[in-house]
Amino acid sequence: MVSRNIFEDLFVLEMTNNHLGRLDRGIDIVRQHARVVHANNVRAAIKVQFRDVNSFIHEDFKQRTDIRYVRRVRETEMNKGHYAALIQAIRDAGCIPMATPFDEASVDWCVDFDLPIIKVASADVTDWQLLKRIAATKKPVIVSIGGASEQDIDDMVQFFQEHQTPLAINHCIAAYPHEAEECELNQIDYLRHRYAEHTIGYSSHEHRDWVHSMTISYAKGARTFERHIDIDTDGASIADYSSLPHEIDDWFKAFQTAKRYCGASPKSRIRPLKRETDFLDNYIRGAYATRELPAGHVLTADDVQLAIPIRKGQVSCREFREGEVLLQSCSKGAPIRIDMVSSDYASNPELRNAILERGIEDPADEPSVVKFWRVPRKNAIQRESKLPTGDAIKQCG
Repeated sequence: MVSRNIFEDLFVLEMTNNHLGRLDRGIDIVRQHARVVHANNVRAAIKVQFRDVNSFIHEDFKQRTDIRYVRRVRETEMNKGHYAALIQAIRDAGCIPMATPFDEASVDWCVDFDLPIIKVASADVTDWQLLKRIAATKKPVIVSIGGASEQDIDDMVQFFQEHQTPLAINHCIAAYPHEAEECELNQIDYLRHRYAEHTIGYSSHEHRDWVHSMTISYAKGARTFERHIDIDTDGASIADYSSLPHEIDDWFKAFQTAKRYCGASPKSRIRPLKRETDFLDNYIRGAYATRELPAGHVLTADDVQLAIPIRKGQVSCREFREGEVLLQSCSKGAPIRIDMVSSDYASNPELRNAILERGIEDPADEPSVVKFWRVPRKNAIQRESKLPTGDAIKQCG
């Protein structure tokens, strides 16, 4: 069985309006966008749409021009030979060829062209005859769920699970285009919780605001992404939900930024940066003796004052435990050092060395501590001034 990792950090670039049904235009779209893909070092699929027009449109309606969808399907029709040339151009460009089949015959084309992934459109989430034919291919599937009910999605997911089909589920608003406040990106959280075994993605159709939605959707856990693509070098009109090559470049860069900000895997706790622990160590309280304490004394809370600054080798509020025995005496007001107590910390070389290196040498070094505080604070203000601003709340819904 193919791993779900095939979907991880995968970008699906769908050619808008089936590249107007022109092979030369489709190849030009591939060429221009593939350059951007490679410049950003991302893994991308370029997706076409397959329809067997003879069976997809009923005979009585094939010549109708007053029905928009029928007219568009007829106007963008391409034969199998032209599709073969386009699929080869996608492969030659170093991208993954993909298709959305809208009928059973088109699923067979996906097999004939050996496409590694099949896409299911939002309108076909419950098209069971189509889904059965797709499942029979044993190929990984990405499904967009725009407009589908929870029960419909549950049924679809269960169906593909029963057929052992690797599945990615795309949150999608199937309105072309839609506004930022209609993104409903909190649905990514819902999908990740309900369908935790599957990769969750975001199919993006918002109007000119996709950089913010990329950043937010990645941070929420979406790991496959889809947008419509087009070119403006031939005079054709550009749909508001489509992105030109320089806009896809911005989209990819937003992904890289989001990935950099989010950092390591959310499945385990990160190891803190050394400069982070060094900084925080200056804020912990050290244990100072409140009175003369003889060797052999059993420590109580009344025996210590926990106060800053912490000294090198000094027991801090993190390590102090009542009931530990002093191995040597400690004078009033003096720091209680780690080598003075029978502590587990003292017997662990790694922890002991960390305590010995932590804090200041002597209170006389106080000015250097003040200087240490000022530098990071100034840098933090400088960094914050460069952060992008904007209202992200409306995209989460």
